[in-house]
Amino acid sequence: MAGTTDRPNFILIMTDQQRGDCLSIAGHPVLLTPNMDSIAGRGAFFRRAYSTCPSCIPARRSLMVGQFPATNGMVGFRGGIEWDAPPTLPGVLRDSGYHTAIVGRNMHLHPPRKRYGFDEMVIHPMDYDRYVADNQSGDRMHGMSHGISGNGWTARPWHLDEKLHLSTWTVTEALNFLERRDPSCPFFLTVSFVAPHPPLVPPAFYLDRYLRLDLPEPYIGDWATPPPNGGLGADVQSDHVDLRGEALRSARAGYYGLINHLDDQLYRLLGSHTGMDAATRRNTYVIFTTDHGEMLGDHYLFRKCYAYEGSAHIPFLISGPGVKRGTVCDQAVCLEDIMPTVLDLAGCEIPATVDGSSLAPILRGDTDCLDREFLHGEHAQCYSYEQANHYLTDGREKYVWITSSGEEQLFDLEDDPGELCNLAALPAHAERVARWRRRLIERLAGRPEGFTDGTRLIAGRPHDAVLPHVGGKS
Repeated sequence: MAGTTDRPNFILIMTDQQRGDCLSIAGHPVLLTPNMDSIAGRGAFFRRAYSTCPSCIPARRSLMVGQFPATNGMVGFRGGIEWDAPPTLPGVLRDSGYHTAIVGRNMHLHPPRKRYGFDEMVIHPMDYDRYVADNQSGDRMHGMSHGISGNGWTARPWHLDEKLHLSTWTVTEALNFLERRDPSCPFFLTVSFVAPHPPLVPPAFYLDRYLRLDLPEPYIGDWATPPPNGGLGADVQSDHVDLRGEALRSARAGYYGLINHLDDQLYRLLGSHTGMDAATRRNTYVIFTTDHGEMLGDHYLFRKCYAYEGSAHIPFLISGPGVKRGTVCDQAVCLEDIMPTVLDLAGCEIPATVDGSSLAPILRGDTDCLDREFLHGEHAQCYSYEQANHYLTDGREKYVWITSSGEEQLFDLEDDPGELCNLAALPAHAERVARWRRRLIERLAGRPEGFTDGTRLIAGRPHDAVLPHVGGKS
């Protein structure tokens, strides 16, 4: 049913752990994503989008309030903290008359049922687990009885009926919302997928499709170090891997298969025959992104939290009324830009607490309007202290500083998108490195960890996930 308001609707589609290069429109050599691509084709493709804290909890926190990690205080992965949040994106929209809802994976905020501005929540795992139990005989054949790790590189086909797959269920719940929504007001719907986050269990058709194709090899930089003993004996959830042969092939096929299956499911939501009616579609902005990427074996690494492209570079697509078709933007953008963009398009006042920038002028064709020289990203200690990092990027170059050792890396992303060559190790690039170092010193000034004294970067300082000013209680 079409709404009776002229104010625009919004559908925010958010995958989990999808690499920025995992779109056909981004030039991926095998992956099929026609429905994701069509969002960009009808609107805008932001080629240089980044997660400023590339793991689920901090990335989604930043998206929800439009604040950089150091502002909201979550600079790494830490669960179980109830948040006394500033104005949230769904909260501001709700207060201005929008019907707000989330279906699928929750936003990794605590407690899971706290709404943080959503009128309605149908979420994984609680509501999904109940759905599986109600539709599957045999109490041991639940959604995780396939035996595949929820964070590892092993893969196999989905073991239950395809209607019980998380991606299928998520779109079903999105369609249910569109049927029951209040037609007298505009809506903001977040469609939050678990895929392609492990477990790597796409339906068999999608796993088989990629097992029979020639899959791309991982990027292995001249600076990368393989794990001890080739990774033999390591846990399947290890972030330091040397995947080869069938292990590598099945991991990549499972990951690509999850994305392809999810993309086909998106047609149920966005397609002209199965999803929104034409009038609603004409007045709806569709935003597609993810929280962070996946290393997928690049540089002997798996999972996320790293500054490298596989982990930090993300897809970012927007279509909707008034968006110039085929827009391509090469400026560095981030998840913090979603809240001010949506509020700008909705005609709502942007709270003073927001750090991000509205991308609405870019959507109208001004692709060089952002007053932003570079982005600062970081991730505190998660897998190990040695993993903690800071990075700066303008989308053309990337500077990485390792918290524990002080090691510096510089990559030319235009000539070397796989980050194969560390230019910081070459004397000829010393001035380029020094320029980025000065920028990071300025950005980290005043941080409580003591990363800098104002003239130099100081390695070996603590890098904890939560800054002292974080509001809330555990």
